[in-house]
Amino acid sequence: MSRPPTFTPPPCARSRVLRTPRGEFAALDAMPRTAARGTVLMLPGFTGSKEDFVALLEPLSAAGFRAVAVDGRGQYESRGTGRQEDYAQDELARDVLAQAAALVPAGVPDGTDGTHEGTALHLLGHSLGGQIARAAVLMDPSPFRSLTLMSSGPAEVSAGQREKLKLLGDALSALTMAEVWDAMRALDPPEDTATDDGEDLRRRWLGNDPAQLIATGRLLCGEPDRVDEVAATGLRVHVLSGERDDVWPVGLLTAMADRLGARRTTVAGAEHSPNTARPEETARALVAFWESL
Repeated sequence: MSRPPTFTPPPCARSRVLRTPRGEFAALDAMPRTAARGTVLMLPGFTGSKEDFVALLEPLSAAGFRAVAVDGRGQYESRGTGRQEDYAQDELARDVLAQAAALVPAGVPDGTDGTHEGTALHLLGHSLGGQIARAAVLMDPSPFRSLTLMSSGPAEVSAGQREKLKLLGDALSALTMAEVWDAMRALDPPEDTATDDGEDLRRRWLGNDPAQLIATGRLLCGEPDRVDEVAATGLRVHVLSGERDDVWPVGLLTAMADRLGARRTTVAGAEHSPNTARPEETARALVAFWESL
C-alpha cells in the first residue's frame, strides 16, 4: 500500500470533481502560475488514490505543467458501483479516455506543430494505473502526447504478489472492509507509531469499493503482455521505476523499455512508489522527458 507523505494538497492544487459522460471523478488539479506547457493526467495504483501524487503536484506545476491526479471509479472518493463487471479493464480504459476529453476537448491542437503547447496531454499511470493507462492508449492513442509507465510492468505481477492478491480477494469476499483493514494492520503494523498516518490510510481504504479491489486484483494477476501493441502505436513512452521493486522485477521493467524503445529512468533510493519516496527526483525525470518531446 502506498503511503503519501500527506493527504493535504499543496496551495497550488485544488480538490475538484472532474465531470465526464461516464461519471464524476474526484481529482486534485494543480495549475501553474503561468500559461501551462502541457497537462498531465495521473492514474493511481491498486489500493491507491490521487493523494499518491500529492508530492509531485508542486514541482510539476512549478515546472509549468498542469497536473491532474484522479481517483478511478470505486477508488477512495470516486463513487463505485458494487458490481465487479463494471471494473473490467475496457470499462476503466473508457473512463480514462472520458477524463482526457474533459481535460483537453477534441479538436484542440495538441502542440505537435509548435502551437497551443498547453493543450498537450501526457498520460501517467502508477502500477495498476499504468496497465489501465496502457489499455486506454491501445483503445485510442490520439488524445495523448506521451505515456509514462511508473512501476508498471509488461504483464501479470510477480508470483508472490499474485498469492497476496488472491488472499486479499478471498478476504474481501468474506469480510467487511473494516475487518480486512484490521487484519492487514495486525499482520503489518506501522513501523513508527509516533508518526503513524493510519487514520488517513484507513479512511482511504474504507472509501474503496470492495468490488473494485477484487476485480482489479484479478486484472493484475492475469494481465497479458501487450508491449508490442503499445510499441506499434508510435506513442512516446517513458518507463520509470525505483531501483528495487517486488511487484515487477526492475530488470523486467528495463527489458520492457528496450522493447518499447522508451526512455528509461531508475530513481535511486526508491522502491515501488518513487512518486511518494523520491518526489523531487521523480518530478525532475518526468519534466525532462516531457521537455525532450
